[in-house]
Amino acid sequence: MLKKIAIIPARLESQRLPKKLLLDLGGAPVIVRTYEAVKKTNLFDEVLVATDSNDIYQTVLQYDGKAVMSHKEHDCGSNRIAEAVEDLDYDIVVNVQGDEPFTNKVDLQRLLQVFDNDPNKEIALASLMHSLSEERDIENPNNVKVIVDTYGNAIYFSRSPIPFIRDETANVDVHKHVGIYAFRKDALMEFYNSKPTPLELAEKIEAIRYLEYGKKIRMVTTSNHTIGIDTPTDLEKARVIWDNN
Repeated sequence: MLKKIAIIPARLESQRLPKKLLLDLGGAPVIVRTYEAVKKTNLFDEVLVATDSNDIYQTVLQYDGKAVMSHKEHDCGSNRIAEAVEDLDYDIVVNVQGDEPFTNKVDLQRLLQVFDNDPNKEIALASLMHSLSEERDIENPNNVKVIVDTYGNAIYFSRSPIPFIRDETANVDVHKHVGIYAFRKDALMEFYNSKPTPLELAEKIEAIRYLEYGKKIRMVTTSNHTIGIDTPTDLEKARVIWDNN
């Protein structure tokens, strides 16, 4: 039986919505709602918040959650997670973003099943994607796009629209990458101890580093369009949804 942990990386500062993880969502901070959502799935042996902020750390503890402080400066979520799990005995590590309070059990379960169905340990990571249909969403560089092979493994991630549709009659979907990852711990630690790669630096997409080092990433299609809270408008939408649930 694979041992599984979920880690929620949480930075205090955010450009578009300052201190968003501590803002209220239905009577508790956003980071607490995300922690509760992951905990509620009962899919993990442990759930932790990994943060560089004492305010976030104390808030999670105040609501009876578990948190660890980062002792190093990190430029990406994978590294913050790797530091938190480095000395822990787990096989699978799942990264859930701190601003995703509507994270659902079905998607997480399907990511974990990738590894349950991979006895030869060929797959290093699993992640989510959903289809895009609106031209503005496809063109938006904030939406990371992904193309996959016949088996559902990632070929490439890009902020540009991929694939380029030259033949309008071709039956090809455009997919957005949803930034929830499940890692084999050894692949995560290899990333932690590696240097950034050229295409990763060009696109500013950390998943590309795994591809450049030859790791296999299995993409899982979801119909759930998660609500990440990045702007004041996102927060208001989240509050409406929360109040109506």
